[in-house]
Amino acid sequence: MTAATRTPARRRRGGSGGLVTPPRTAVSRRAGDVASALVEGGFDVAAVPVGAGAAPGPGAAGAVAAYGVDLDAVIRSERVGGGAAETVRVPVVAPDGLPGRLLLVGTGDGSPRDLRRAGAALGRAVRGRERLVTSVGAGAGADAVRAFVEGLLLGPYAPPSAGLKNRQDSMPVGAAELVGDHAGTAVELGVTHAGATIRARDLAETPSNLKNPRWMAQQAGDVAAGAGLQITIWDAERLTAEGFGGLLAVGGGSATPPALVRLDHRPPGSRGRKPVVLVGKGITYDTGGLSIKPREAMVPMKTDMSGAAAVLAVLGACAALGVRRPVTGLLPLAENAVGASSYRPGDVVTVHGGRTVEILNTDAEGRMVLADALDYARSLDPDVVVDIATLTGAATLGLGRRHAALYATDDRLAAGLEAAGAASGELTWRMPLVEEYRPVLDSPVADLRHVPGDTSVGGGSITAALFLREFVPGLRWAHLDVAGTARSDKDEHEVTRGATGYGARLLLRWLEGLR
Repeated sequence: MTAATRTPARRRRGGSGGLVTPPRTAVSRRAGDVASALVEGGFDVAAVPVGAGAAPGPGAAGAVAAYGVDLDAVIRSERVGGGAAETVRVPVVAPDGLPGRLLLVGTGDGSPRDLRRAGAALGRAVRGRERLVTSVGAGAGADAVRAFVEGLLLGPYAPPSAGLKNRQDSMPVGAAELVGDHAGTAVELGVTHAGATIRARDLAETPSNLKNPRWMAQQAGDVAAGAGLQITIWDAERLTAEGFGGLLAVGGGSATPPALVRLDHRPPGSRGRKPVVLVGKGITYDTGGLSIKPREAMVPMKTDMSGAAAVLAVLGACAALGVRRPVTGLLPLAENAVGASSYRPGDVVTVHGGRTVEILNTDAEGRMVLADALDYARSLDPDVVVDIATLTGAATLGLGRRHAALYATDDRLAAGLEAAGAASGELTWRMPLVEEYRPVLDSPVADLRHVPGDTSVGGGSITAALFLREFVPGLRWAHLDVAGTARSDKDEHEVTRGATGYGARLLLRWLEGLR
């Protein structure tokens, strides 16, 4: 049974040339063992598992025997330990018809975390190859199989690229056949969750000379058409008429006007139920505006719409995963540029709903577009609202690159998101909404400031969350500050350098668990 098909590379036109999106790995399952599959031929890589303590896993002995090699001798001579993510190429000349490369893959204790890491290591080890056959993950529990598939697809991720350079050797393997007992539903879930993460990465990795609010709205239209979603797009004229002052202020300096996109997943039987509303910050490029960033800080700012990318990817996967609750996604999209009509420090901006905000720093633009979207979300009578945003450097300083800062007004909601983060491998750390810090957002000339007037208070991620809370009074609300986790400086297990797609799997896990 095939769980995914290989999608042809897509070429996007724009800027100085076309952008090519690499094809995805096709994943399929088959009964039997690796040794039998090897006899049939057609594979160029075979991989078998070795667990903690160098214990051979399912299919390992038979596969190695097909090469005429003593597995125990290989384990001793190559010092194979079986730790998660260890990969060892067996030094062997392949008999006719067998794959030219045989790998031993460490699976550690067989937990979902270790199998996700094993999958990522295997995916990287077979980049540039056509067909892989493997028994890694065979016989494991459903969560572990799902995690292995996620790692296998996410570890070798290659971003969209342009130019004449041949990048074939860095492309993910064309097809992977899983041999043995791999639960079909778990494989399909892994493929779908990894696919959502890859979509979020592709969107965030697209350069901003191609990606602007209009482009993002077009991508949302494509996703909506493919997933059966309802879509509504606000252009600048409608944003003005309906009072989305935060978006209009932030996007005022750009040659491309801002936009707001609403996507609705309405499954059968959900009529009359209050929606779950997801809001994703969508700054397609952030110069900082008149409070301009240094060059070094500006380089990764094509990923400042990672929150919107995650929400769009989640909405695109809801139907495929059978999410039962109605879900609405809101993407406030703007480019924070420097121009004659840029908003300024000292301005007072009226956001959606009529509240006024004194601007002290135009580089704190994300909370302004979120204020519009969160206030609009109130009009939808939601059951719960969750926003996700690359919001503050303070979150990165406090928690690093592996935990997102989680704020919530409801303990049950927070616990659900924490559990989903642990299950998906996208970890969170709950942070406090410190009431004593709230007065630093008071303004003498407006309803509130969007950043503290007194910078000595510190707690930048906390005060940003307190500002956002002002626009969801009385609602069950959570905020994920993913400034650290949405970007990575290096490859590490299933996380790859650049945009990570953080939040797509976490939110999908959470939505799957809602009834």
